[in-house]
Amino acid sequence: MIRSKSATRLDGWIAMSKGSLVSPFVNGVEKDLAAVRNAIVSPWSNGQTEGQITRLKLIKRQMYGRAKLDLLQARVVGVI
Repeated sequence: MIRSKSATRLDGWIAMSKGSLVSPFVNGVEKDLAAVRNAIVSPWSNGQTEGQITRLKLIKRQMYGRAKLDLLQARVVGVI
């Protein structure tokens, strides 16, 4: 569904997955069904943003307790 950008099989997937191990996830999908449908068919993605946030968090964790903001800033910008 996600790769083909088609939400036509979403209802069938929800019905099939109700009694499985992913039923808590399915319940969350059902609560916000309109947003899930729009996310599937939308050509936009926030993957680039999420990747940068993950990178920043990784650098922050690596630098914990080592230095002040100037070194952290240098690592984020890519100087070091």
